[in-house]
Amino acid sequence: MAGSAVVAGAARRTSVPAPLLLVAVGLMVSYVPGVPDYTLDPHVVLPLLLPPLLYTAGTDSSYLDLRAQLRPVALLSVGYVLFATVVVGYAAYLLVPDLPLPAALVLGAVVAPPDAVAATAVARRVGLPSRVTTILQGESLVNDATAITAYKVALAAAVGEGATWAGGLREFVVAAAGGVAVGLVLMMPLHWLRTHLKEALLQNTLSLLIPFVAYGVAEQVHASGVLAVVVVALYLGHRSWEVDFATRLQETAVWKMVAFILESAVFALIGLQLPVVLRGLGEYEGVSAAWYAVAIFLVVVVARFVWVYPATFLPRLLSGRIREREDDPGWKGPFVISWAGMRGVVSLAIAFSVPETLDGGEPFPGRNLILFLTFTSVIGTLVVQGLTLVPLIKVLKLPGRDAQAETLAEANAQAQASRAAEQCLEDLLADERNALPPPLADRLRTVLERRRNAVWERLGSVNPITGETVDDTYSRLSREVISAEREVFVRLRDKRYIDDEMLRTLLRRLDLEEAAAYREAV
Repeated sequence: MAGSAVVAGAARRTSVPAPLLLVAVGLMVSYVPGVPDYTLDPHVVLPLLLPPLLYTAGTDSSYLDLRAQLRPVALLSVGYVLFATVVVGYAAYLLVPDLPLPAALVLGAVVAPPDAVAATAVARRVGLPSRVTTILQGESLVNDATAITAYKVALAAAVGEGATWAGGLREFVVAAAGGVAVGLVLMMPLHWLRTHLKEALLQNTLSLLIPFVAYGVAEQVHASGVLAVVVVALYLGHRSWEVDFATRLQETAVWKMVAFILESAVFALIGLQLPVVLRGLGEYEGVSAAWYAVAIFLVVVVARFVWVYPATFLPRLLSGRIREREDDPGWKGPFVISWAGMRGVVSLAIAFSVPETLDGGEPFPGRNLILFLTFTSVIGTLVVQGLTLVPLIKVLKLPGRDAQAETLAEANAQAQASRAAEQCLEDLLADERNALPPPLADRLRTVLERRRNAVWERLGSVNPITGETVDDTYSRLSREVISAEREVFVRLRDKRYIDDEMLRTLLRRLDLEEAAAYREAV
């Protein structure tokens, strides 16, 4: 974890995306003498790493945006995963001699889901249009549940448990409905707890436990833990405004740190798997294994294009209501969605959970090859698609977010809120119980006016010398003045005029003011 955090921090100073650099360093470090083997244990990755990553992605997502894009999200997170399972599985069955179809479908289910961590990391970095980002995030939140269920069905058929497609469909429906039901049952009591705990420390402790509670309860009743976490996260994120401000400030910082550490470790672990995967290839070593890897990688990439374009345009062709309600997506957005199908640690974790033997005691057919092809598919999509996605977006000239329009909308929203706040202030000051000296009352009015004008100032002209807007200059000067105060407080502590406890109190007050100035600047 320490090493991956260092690499991820260094990646921020380069043009190479952090996930790719972490994977590359993991590959190199895996062959350094003395470095132990790191084998992904699905009993660790799925219940301990996946829930917090899904939770932080879910709370950062927009329930309203996801609801507006429900059809494309469902077609990708359910339809595409099942389609990829069948296409990749059948391709492996045709390519690899003596590989049974059920075992090939196990491989298809393993490599079917694009990774939640990879999708959100890329979306944040390249500034994709909001609709494309919403679709990718929504897909990555749900597709793991589909893939895990498809994997269980294919695995049951492969080990000789007599699974059928009808039984598999029933298991998928039960797992999905159960996961959603568990999330719906838990979300309101958990939110009630969050709003009634009075200490931010306790609230954030609860926040760290929530994804594990939701996942564990759902899995205990044989439902989808992934969907339970997603439902809870979307609800709590949508209602986060009801939580105390101190909790929100701490929670944001805590979850950013947790996500950074886990994402960094996850991508480093992918690279560290190489020696373990290669040692187990056995009879599949050499040119044949390389050919299988390239072929499966190409099938994985092409299958996504084959699904995305019909799933995007067929509903528009068949429904006039959709054409009237939704803008034409064009061909560029679907192209980016098709290319942004990076696989990740969930696929590897599922692959390592494939048993070594069948029910009769015979070796599982092609298990080591399944591990190898999963690894090469993950590395291939991360490297090829991850490295080319940003240049691709630039070549396509895909319109990003309209910063000017967003700032204007923010300014209008702030203006409406400020008018309501000013009216509320005047009503409060009119009450004799709230009497304040005129300077203090004027100070409250000045704070509201400053808040209202700050966003509009970002739309104004810039200083020809510094290139700053008026708001930028104001924020910078505020921080410099606060810094001057901070130095005095520290000097007084060093002279023993105040003690450390008083210093911490004064510094926290300044930190909150500086945080407010920073938020205004961004």
